[in-house]
Amino acid sequence: MTIKVGDRLPDGKLMESTEFDSGTQCAMPPKEVHVADAVKGKKIAIFGLPGAYTPTCSAKHVPSYVQNIDPLKKKGVNEVWCLATNDAFVMAHWGRDQKALGKIRFLADGSAEWTKKLGLELDLNARGMGTRMQRFSMLVDNGVVKQLNVEAPGKFEVSDAATMLKQLA
Repeated sequence: MTIKVGDRLPDGKLMESTEFDSGTQCAMPPKEVHVADAVKGKKIAIFGLPGAYTPTCSAKHVPSYVQNIDPLKKKGVNEVWCLATNDAFVMAHWGRDQKALGKIRFLADGSAEWTKKLGLELDLNARGMGTRMQRFSMLVDNGVVKQLNVEAPGKFEVSDAATMLKQLA
């Protein structure tokens, strides 16, 4: 069953790597992020996408949030999270390549366990990509979903930062 407005986010574990080895420039081992603790007392704009380095995600989705980070914060958003079913090392490098680390938290759900708890998994096994996350955005206040925008397959129309800003008005 897909999560809906008014639901509390399910607890779960995501992974985050934010530091890089000075010699190799490789991402350092990730740290666990427990969702229930991380959302407590915060207003968070979360967007999920099928995968790091994929065309729409890299060219449109992440840039829409990077460009609108200040307006989102002015409207009371404490943090912006980008989620994908990649591993934390890939998410760290992608966040750095997008010049978004420190602005957006790039959180990994490599096993898609939390994605499945949300009911937002996307089966791309036939395309050799495994279980991925549907493209979506949500506004979460103290762990409760206040807005939810799930894209139709192959679309990028309602999960961008501009839509989130309108919903915060």
